[in-house]
Amino acid sequence: MFFRRKKKKDTDATSDPLASLGDSGQAEDPASATGGPPSTQFLTGETNTDGRTVQVLLEAIARVSGSTDLTSLLTDIVDRSIEITGAERGLLVLRGDSDDQPMKVHVARKRGKKPVAGEIRFSTSVAGKVLNEKEPIRATVHSEMEALELGRSVYDLKLRAVMCVPLAPEEENSKPPTGVLYVDSRAATRTFQQRDLALFAALAQHISIAMENARLHIDSLEKVKLEQSLELASAIQRDLMPAIPTDVDGWEIHGWYGPAEGTAGDFYDFIKQDRGRIALVVGDVTGHGIGPALITATAQASLRAYMKLIDDPGKVISLLNNDLCERVEDGRFLTIFFAMLAPDGAVHALNGGHSLPFIYRKGSGEIETIGIGGPALGMIPDEEYQPHEPFTTSEGDVLVVYTDGLIEARPADEPENLFGEEGLKKVLVEKAAIGSDAKTICLSLVEAAMNLSGGVREDDITVVVARRITGGSA
Repeated sequence: MFFRRKKKKDTDATSDPLASLGDSGQAEDPASATGGPPSTQFLTGETNTDGRTVQVLLEAIARVSGSTDLTSLLTDIVDRSIEITGAERGLLVLRGDSDDQPMKVHVARKRGKKPVAGEIRFSTSVAGKVLNEKEPIRATVHSEMEALELGRSVYDLKLRAVMCVPLAPEEENSKPPTGVLYVDSRAATRTFQQRDLALFAALAQHISIAMENARLHIDSLEKVKLEQSLELASAIQRDLMPAIPTDVDGWEIHGWYGPAEGTAGDFYDFIKQDRGRIALVVGDVTGHGIGPALITATAQASLRAYMKLIDDPGKVISLLNNDLCERVEDGRFLTIFFAMLAPDGAVHALNGGHSLPFIYRKGSGEIETIGIGGPALGMIPDEEYQPHEPFTTSEGDVLVVYTDGLIEARPADEPENLFGEEGLKKVLVEKAAIGSDAKTICLSLVEAAMNLSGGVREDDITVVVARRITGGSA
């Protein structure tokens, strides 16, 4: 049965076998209590016994400190618990995942360092009380009535002694236990003493430390694996980005992209067509990270396939839209700008919900925009996209296509101070007016935005600049 701390001359056992065990949470046996603090109550004053006890504890601490094999470590500590307490069985019981399974046996061992075979029955009443109240329990059964009070399983298994302690480090009293360490015995001569409970509780604390260390180790490994996966995905995405074309008749072209994370939802592409033309594409999938990056890869592949067969930008974008509507989950969409650049300066463009591109006119110094020709892709099935009216460009004219990460660049401490369209136009005019090449204009735009934001990218940023140069014919 359970014992409570003595109240002066009161040495009677409590009538409730599952009652609290006193202020310290530990039962005190009048015949074996040492009077020391809880952390040393397993010491008896006998040199040989105490030496062996301390050795067991030190070995457990050493294994906890040096082991990364959690399964082997926990099995070893349960075996040691059986050995040091003289119990017949030892169980490590963890908190379950649901109300239907409040507890689950993680390790079940018996004397001789052997696993428990078959169905594992134990006092769920005792284990549940320790798990919920975070108080250790030590019980000795003297009668069938006491057995039934402890739980039906105690009676059915004919258990004579039960001991159970929570798996929770002392310094983390605010956290619920992750489980319990439990031992029992059917031997009529076996009773668990206060020193057994104290040592048992010490071992349980080290199991808690071991489990936390193992969790941190696993979390660290998973973090490394995730980082490696993201690095691989980022490398693959960089490989999918095309080389900047340097031999486009009638045009200088340069592009830049920077992901907010390891992978981006932005992309650009340059697809050479017949008659010396080149298709310039900039896309932006909502969000950033691995999910949008997968959509960009799909969109790029589909777009290139369609362009080998179809010459009409409207039909190409309409097909891509239907493709994405079937594949992309709700809430995701792709904005896209498509421009077919001809050697003679003619431009056939289509804007699918994308940020308005700017055209700097060298002759007048003015800036024009290319309007929207349909909604973002992946939102409305069977949408028929219409190209913008074709227009011509002259030497020195500059087309700038970008994603909204550029104009939304801002200082961390000034969220309202956006780089914005005005910031973009200012840099564009300054550089284009003095005849800067496409690369200089592109990198100047990125540099200005990054200077404002302190180098921080809250969203993916992509910029493509196409500058009309001398030469070329239709």
